[in-house]
Amino acid sequence: MATEAQGAAEGGLVFHPMDQFMVKPLFGDGAVGIFTLTNVTFWMALTVLAIFGLLVLGTSGRATIPTRTQSIAELAYDFIRKMVEDVAGKDGLVFFPYIMTLFLFILFANILGLLPMAFTTTSHIAVTAVLAMLVFLTVTIVGFVKNGAGFLGLFWVSSAPLPLRPILALIEVISYFVRPVSHSIRLAGNMMAGHAVIKVFAAFAPMIVISTGIGLVVTPLSILAISTIYALEVLVACIQAYVFTILTCVYLKDALHPHH
Repeated sequence: MATEAQGAAEGGLVFHPMDQFMVKPLFGDGAVGIFTLTNVTFWMALTVLAIFGLLVLGTSGRATIPTRTQSIAELAYDFIRKMVEDVAGKDGLVFFPYIMTLFLFILFANILGLLPMAFTTTSHIAVTAVLAMLVFLTVTIVGFVKNGAGFLGLFWVSSAPLPLRPILALIEVISYFVRPVSHSIRLAGNMMAGHAVIKVFAAFAPMIVISTGIGLVVTPLSILAISTIYALEVLVACIQAYVFTILTCVYLKDALHPHH
């Protein structure tokens, strides 16, 4: 509050849209260390518990006529299984548990981050980079284990004219190692941008009302704008989980069938 009052007195912003992404200790106000419980670890733990509740507790009855929770779990199972089989092939089904876990973790982390006073763990590049690097290492190891040196055929475009093949091979190598960067930044950037926009609209609405006195017009428009962006963010949360997962399936397909 003191910081906001000081900012207002100096003519600066009384709100900071990026403050919601700060990593803070869960208990106290000390420094954040390696083993410090933070808001990030708390919301990641809630994400894991939510997934456990859906897949374990929600399906424990195994009813012939499923409950709503069991239906959601079964739909998610069938959706991801079909995605893996369609994109990576039947050989990729062995990785279905990993891809299913990846999809649900990102989806639940995105959705929980939309709750009031929540923390969106997938808005941090440190989290998404770890997820992307795990995918990158898994795909690379699987590619060499399954195909040996033949995995390098992924970088050799045999259908191209011979003089162009070395150039294309260099481009393919660069694009391959850029994968974890784009994979992680895409997810973190989309989640951070949407939440920052919501915070800006939510913070400017009362400022406009107080400073101009046209609250009867501005306030309904502000609420409508916030509601629209919030609905869009729900859609983005689902789409980004889907995009991250389907790209994982595409990369896995390259590892299982590397030849162009």
